[in-house]
Amino acid sequence: MKACSTLLIIFSFMFQACGQTSNESPSKGEFSTSPKKVKPIINIKGNTIETRINTPPGFERTSAETHSFGEYLRQLPLKPDGTMVRYYNGIPKPNFNIYTAVVDLKIGERDLHQCADAVMRLRAEHLWSQKEFEKIHFNFTNGFRVDYSEWIKGKRIAVKGNDVSWYQAGSPSNTYKDFWKYMEIIFSYAGTLSLAKELTPIKTDQLQVGDVFIQGGSPGHAVIVVDVATKPETREKIFLLAQSYMPAQEIQILKNRNDKGISPWYSSGFGEVLETPEWTFTNMDLKRFE
Repeated sequence: MKACSTLLIIFSFMFQACGQTSNESPSKGEFSTSPKKVKPIINIKGNTIETRINTPPGFERTSAETHSFGEYLRQLPLKPDGTMVRYYNGIPKPNFNIYTAVVDLKIGERDLHQCADAVMRLRAEHLWSQKEFEKIHFNFTNGFRVDYSEWIKGKRIAVKGNDVSWYQAGSPSNTYKDFWKYMEIIFSYAGTLSLAKELTPIKTDQLQVGDVFIQGGSPGHAVIVVDVATKPETREKIFLLAQSYMPAQEIQILKNRNDKGISPWYSSGFGEVLETPEWTFTNMDLKRFE
């Protein structure tokens, strides 16, 4: 009996040394010794910019008002992960570490939907969807202003050399087909030169969704900010960029070749030069629609 009692005492001591006593509870997080899993930036199942591209750890997307341009851009539909960009003629654009996603919007079958055209198209698409037709207007390179509010009255544009004028061509109409014909006229006679003059310069620390990095020229280039996130503790700001290019092609979300840790996000603290896969901008090239 004494031997059995001794064994029981020893067994009881070992049990208490390796585990917890019956009247104790584990402290909070006592068994959470493994690090928290970090979500990958790219969620291949997401079908919009917001659901496909997560923010890096510590960052939060900025708020966007309902029906705003910022919300519209953030919710742009994306083609399945791994899809290649297509030119207007259907030929695929090789992805030499240029883009991380392709926006699922038709671009027409003419070589018109290029860099500045894509920016103007996104701006106009949002306004058209919100029935803010009077706000849709762009200037031709020669300075002639083309208001969509005139276009829906059935008026059309006559171009003879450098002379441009309106003429009555038919009855009032405002279908999406009418809207797209208007945009193709804009694509034909407007570009980075005209758009750069229409936009207002903005400092990079004021950057927000919908702003545009643009250099007017022949050629020039333009990319649009389609999302923004910040780190609350430091107020550091990051952003996503989208572009079309030459020849006319689908809109693509650009990779950040210089910072693979946060790509496709870019830091607003990039300094004087912003390098994108197919163009280099400066901190003086950031502008905004009215």
